[in-house]
Amino acid sequence: MKKVGYIVLFLTIGVCSLWADDPQKPGYQIADNSFFDPTKKVNKEQEYTFSVDYRIEAGYVQHQQRTRGLNYPDMYLHGARIGATFTFNLPIHFSLQTGAFYTLLYGRNEQHWRSLDAPSVQEEYIRHRVLAHNLTIPVRVFYTIPLWKQLNLFFYTGPQLQIGLSQYDYMDKHLSAKAETWLQSINVPTEPYDRMADELIRANIQYGVGGGLEWDRYRLQAGYDFGLNNLVRHKAVENQHMWEWGWYVSFSYKF
Repeated sequence: MKKVGYIVLFLTIGVCSLWADDPQKPGYQIADNSFFDPTKKVNKEQEYTFSVDYRIEAGYVQHQQRTRGLNYPDMYLHGARIGATFTFNLPIHFSLQTGAFYTLLYGRNEQHWRSLDAPSVQEEYIRHRVLAHNLTIPVRVFYTIPLWKQLNLFFYTGPQLQIGLSQYDYMDKHLSAKAETWLQSINVPTEPYDRMADELIRANIQYGVGGGLEWDRYRLQAGYDFGLNNLVRHKAVENQHMWEWGWYVSFSYKF
């Protein structure tokens, strides 16, 4: 009987060993306790931090002076502007920008009248050559859309104040004495003068929209500004108006 007992014991041990080494048997699962680990790093969304971006900007501008009931021709002014901006970064891709720009503009146009001496033969005219200096202070709200890596698309809107420093009209007259006397009698200037001295209001309030592309520290942008207020200082009649609108394209660099 002892031999039988030993044989049964050896068989039992062998079967248990084979069962323990069976590859078909599922292994023990170890619980993942990293959830309770206080040292585990958790990736969080980037939190907003206040910052200011400083940029310099330069570009081409074109302004249009639109008149109504005024003894002065509509005129396009072409030129350049240069300045600096300060951008205050806000949450969810918004930002607020302000700054100051100096603008130099040049325009040319002719104003014609039929000759008082020989209406069928010739015309009287004044050739206007205008040189303007302006200071512009914008207040813009920007919204930026990330596109790819450091490439962003942005749009903006907001008002700006354009301050006329001077707008000198260098006139080239082709007038007979009779025509010049008649023009002076209806308050049409016939001698070179600064239009900002007495004729036009210096403060031009505009509202603009625009946008562009940003790559790393560089921006290429364009926009249009609508003149809101009448620039005629002294109206001879009620319907005299002049508005100055404009568009621009510029390049900027962030420090």
